Amino acid sequence: MAKALDGIRILDMTHVQSGPTCTQILAWFGADVIKVELPGRGDITRGQLRDKPNVDSLYFTMLNSNKRSITINTKHEKGKEVFRKLIKACDVMVENFAPGALDRQGFTWEAIHELNPRLIYASVKGFGPGPYEDCKVYENIAQCTGGSASTTGFEDGPPLVTGSQIGDSGTGIHLVAGILAALFQREKSGQGQRVTCAMQDTVLNLCRVKLRDQQRLAAGPLTEYPQYPNGVFGDAVPRAGNASGGGQPGWAVKTKGGGPNDYIYVIIQPPGWEPLMKLCGRAELIADPEWATPEKRLPKLDQCFAIVEQWAMTLDKLAVMRELNKFDIPCGPILDMREIAEEQSLRETGTVVEVDHPKRGKFLTVGNPIKLSDSPTDVTPSPLLGEHTDEILKSIVGWSDAEIAAARRDGAV
Repeated sequence: MAKALDGIRILDMTHVQSGPTCTQILAWFGADVIKVELPGRGDITRGQLRDKPNVDSLYFTMLNSNKRSITINTKHEKGKEVFRKLIKACDVMVENFAPGALDRQGFTWEAIHELNPRLIYASVKGFGPGPYEDCKVYENIAQCTGGSASTTGFEDGPPLVTGSQIGDSGTGIHLVAGILAALFQREKSGQGQRVTCAMQDTVLNLCRVKLRDQQRLAAGPLTEYPQYPNGVFGDAVPRAGNASGGGQPGWAVKTKGGGPNDYIYVIIQPPGWEPLMKLCGRAELIADPEWATPEKRLPKLDQCFAIVEQWAMTLDKLAVMRELNKFDIPCGPILDMREIAEEQSLRETGTVVEVDHPKRGKFLTVGNPIKLSDSPTDVTPSPLLGEHTDEILKSIVGWSDAEIAAARRDGAV
């Protein structure tokens, strides 16, 4: 079956996580993604956090499936020649180097656009234009500068970064959207363009409800936050623990088992109050004027969830979920990574995939989270370092075996 991006060729100059996240999704959609790596070393994550000696790490294999690998030394003149030919032959180039890295090698946007006016040049940056644009940024720095850390955690604790890679992978996914939009516009304009995503901007976009709440502070206390009604609100959005952040109150309550993840997140909506109180054995609160309306419950949400927790602790988290779903009460068990890895339904949808790597053997990875009915995703192993160098040099660059051998002897590829 044809794929959505069949015929689109991506020049992948990315490494570590944010860029490879982007290019892997494009590869899953069917693009031919050519990953450019340094001869002899490759993407630094090939050797990071290894669980098996002398094989590519899970860090690398889980971010680089469905790609081809070519090794090029872009500081060598022959390597630059290859790079220029690849620029001419590709539709999109993606990079997440430190600011100015490609410019210093002579590959500015202007030079690239002259080589291939139809090329879309996409970049991940740490910060947008401004006083910090030349600063290097990593995942946790993006979370801190984009507003996430200051609003994550509990009121009496320090700011926290989340385990979700919202800075790296979040920016990569945003960059995918920009690339696809630029490809669509190129159909009308015939021209490529620059696409940039700053990690700080991406994290802020994912934290937009907190910027909403910052402006709401001017009107008084944020009544859905656990600080209400007895806590103190300062001049910035506080940390809200497990509060839902939306219009309906929610909290993580303990369930039977007592383990670190034996919890379920429960949201109390007005239609759910009656069945919830019946389940909890507190039917007298259904019509009690001090509890019957959301306005009356809001100042004592801690008591509401204590009642729910007392009942929930009599059942395991999946049993609690089954009971609550009978009454359309929104809830979700806290699933740990072992439970997610073993969840059969996620295997069946291709959200969790087992891949057979030629050197490390079988391992689990995350499949394409974006499902297209007419463009299914087949997850293939990540490439070995330089696995497709000869193939690409012959089919795209047009070199002979002798030219390839000479370039390899010179250290250009």
